Amino acid sequence: MMGPAHSLSGAAAWLGVGAAAAGFGHPMPWPTLVVGALICAGAALAPDLDHKAATISRAFGPISRALCEIIDKLSYAAYKSTRKPGDPRRSGGHRTLTHTWLWAALLGAACSAGAAFGGRWAVLFILFVHMVLAVEGLLWRQARVSSDVLVWLLGATSAWMLADVLDSTENGKGWLFTGPGQQYLWIGIPVVLGSLVHCIGDALTVSGCPVLWPIPIGRKRWYPMGPPKFMRFRAGSWVEIKVLTPVFFCVGGVCALGALGVIG
Repeated sequence: MMGPAHSLSGAAAWLGVGAAAAGFGHPMPWPTLVVGALICAGAALAPDLDHKAATISRAFGPISRALCEIIDKLSYAAYKSTRKPGDPRRSGGHRTLTHTWLWAALLGAACSAGAAFGGRWAVLFILFVHMVLAVEGLLWRQARVSSDVLVWLLGATSAWMLADVLDSTENGKGWLFTGPGQQYLWIGIPVVLGSLVHCIGDALTVSGCPVLWPIPIGRKRWYPMGPPKFMRFRAGSWVEIKVLTPVFFCVGGVCALGALGVIG
């Protein structure tokens, strides 16, 4: 799928988690719901850091472009060193290492650890990165006609304000973990969820997605998971734009109302 659909599906997924949490009697404070949805929307773009034309690869200028080169080479090396006889030969690392459950779990764990041990500045950095990506994904038309600096300023301002709201609103940062130094451990959950939602979205497309790596399936270790081929679509096709995007929007809206206790 394309960036806007990935981000929208990520936000909808976290709002769904919020609705489920409310249903089980542990509702999220509204700042946690909003921040988590934005983080998830941004994280839903992260797996494409292995592709130089992706939104995330150009979102932070030369820094993200250089990181894209590194991730692409790392992903390709992982593919070559672990492929089985049934896996095809390929020349790049797109849709390999960063499109797996293991990468999502490691990325989420790194964010949780950084938030727990790095203090406020680590939390601000995590928020800044994901706010910029959320703007690029959810407001992509506006972001395309704006300068990168303006998007970065919006991301930095949003990160600072949201961190203050989480700190000042009762249980905002301690929604799931309340122990000293543990309040922000939950911040890795929307990161994992966003990455997995990205993989699921890509699995719906023609090429599929090797989300289960390194678990081997038959003669392949990089098995492209997905529905039957007649149910798949091409990224950016009318199915994604005319069907899935409105569905994500409506589902996200309903889940937000459920998470806030408006319906239920």
